[in-house]
Amino acid sequence: MTFLTKSLPRRTVLRGLGATLALPYLDAMLPRFSLRALAAARPVHRFQAFYVPNGMAMDYWKPKGEGTAFELSPILEPLAPYRNQMLVLSGLYASWVHIHAGASGSFLTGTTRGGTNELEVFADVSMDQLLARHFAAETQMGSLELSMDGPANAGACTGNLSCAYTHTISWRSATQPLPMEHNPRVVFEKLFGDSGSTNPSARQARMRQHRSLLDSVTEKLADLKRELGPQDQVKVDQYTEAIRDVERRIDRAQEQSELELPALDQPQGVPPVFEDHLKLMFDLQLLAYKSEVTRISTLMLARENSNAVYPATGVRDGFHNASHHSNERKNMDQFAVINQYHVKMLAYFLEKLRSTPDGDGNLLDHSMILYGSSLSDGNEHNFDPLPVVLAGGASGQLRGGRHLRHAPHTPMSNLLLSMLDKLGARVDAIGDSTARLEI
Repeated sequence: MTFLTKSLPRRTVLRGLGATLALPYLDAMLPRFSLRALAAARPVHRFQAFYVPNGMAMDYWKPKGEGTAFELSPILEPLAPYRNQMLVLSGLYASWVHIHAGASGSFLTGTTRGGTNELEVFADVSMDQLLARHFAAETQMGSLELSMDGPANAGACTGNLSCAYTHTISWRSATQPLPMEHNPRVVFEKLFGDSGSTNPSARQARMRQHRSLLDSVTEKLADLKRELGPQDQVKVDQYTEAIRDVERRIDRAQEQSELELPALDQPQGVPPVFEDHLKLMFDLQLLAYKSEVTRISTLMLARENSNAVYPATGVRDGFHNASHHSNERKNMDQFAVINQYHVKMLAYFLEKLRSTPDGDGNLLDHSMILYGSSLSDGNEHNFDPLPVVLAGGASGQLRGGRHLRHAPHTPMSNLLLSMLDKLGARVDAIGDSTARLEI
């Protein structure tokens, strides 16, 4: 067989319509007889982090009981339908105790330090970005960063520190915080268009251009495939699909009528009602997962120190004001209502995942969802113990239906380390991690 006795130059390219297309790395580019046995098919993992600012009404968060014999707390009660695919984790803490900035800054990084003024911006690479690097070759986009608040990555927002700390949880490097996008229209264009244009005719023109480019090299690809082994033929097919990036993704989004996608074709901007805004962001994340645009996403339900008001809760106080309940029962009750409201929105997203078929299961089966905060009691501004939940099956890597009570003062970064393991992206350490947790 030809593909076992010859190798392709690594610089092989295809040319068509005046464009030069570099091929992806193929097994046939390896030296003769150096082909390795194919590894067992790896499960498809997806990771989603939801960050909740301002802490929790912890008396209403903590479950009673441990292991499988636990009772859902009032705040977590909306997750009852997903009990068997969720883990509640107690005993975790965050080391960077700079109130609001340290909370969001350490959530996915585990970092113990940051800047000392509004001009100094540094933390550490966040867990989602480690995963984005790991899956970089398998998806169109490394990761998606979303927020329910507008961007403000400059100036001082709290404690005279940079707004970068309170407005993002994703860090590409120690000095590169990633902006979180809050406008569904921009998110849609980022996912399913490549120029930001909202003009339908312009989008169609881009699609035709990609079709023409693909058609012009179809014959050359067919000739090349005859010289390749089965695995390389699959890679070439995948590469061909990548060339059709914009066309395929937009077409697929329009075809998914079960998700009522026509309403998502062109979001007009930020919906004025919080629930409508958040559900639209959920649907965009779902589409990104289904179309394999990305497998990694983060979303901040609000920025740290946010004083957003949620009319649907019946609570008139702003979010941050409500967190300072002064340990008065009436005020604590109201703060717990806001906390439960956010969990209800999480339950909406989990149901979307569970009702979406994916391979031999559904998207919830093949996802790991982290939900929580790096502030504990919002009134005390403490960081121990943290409110944290994991949901989803992680492609068979998580066994749910349990409340895991870890030893007091266990670093949250130990959990991040274990999650990376479960998702197939093992690292030696992250932030102030000291050991891996059994989850």
